Amino acid sequence: MEYRDLIIMAIIGGVFLILGAIGIIWGRKEEGAYYSSIADHVDVREFMEHVPGRPEPGALRTGGKICFAVGIVVLLVSLGFYLLGKPPVT
Repeated sequence: MEYRDLIIMAIIGGVFLILGAIGIIWGRKEEGAYYSSIADHVDVREFMEHVPGRPEPGALRTGGKICFAVGIVVLLVSLGFYLLGKPPVT
């Protein structure tokens, strides 16, 4: 692979890492905002047992973790191609 292709792969991996981190943080904030105030809930049991559960914060965190993992894999593949594609030093 050419050097510029490896740079593009590394940038894509970095973007995936950033998006994954944003998804994880956003999911934590959403969950915290939903469960933080007991005064806003109609039923105290819903607050205590988290039933019915909201899938959105969990989905954001799960998507963020997947995106983060994909970013790490793309960066490692880019690094591997870079290291394997170098000519031997004589």
